[in-house]
Amino acid sequence: MSKKAFVLRIDDDAYAALEKWAADEFRSVNGQIEMLLDKALKDSGRKKEMNLKNQTKQKKLQ
Repeated sequence: MSKKAFVLRIDDDAYAALEKWAADEFRSVNGQIEMLLDKALKDSGRKKEMNLKNQTKQKKLQ
């Protein structure tokens, strides 16, 4: 899976809250944001969850 880098502007209070939350879950702030975005996309039906069989198939193709 490739990842795209981009700039995110966020206010200091929101960043501090994310930083604390990430530390509580042993993640980086970047990892926490990725997890939150992924969950929001799945919950809204905008991103399909791949089942284990499709994940294995995709890895073999790479």
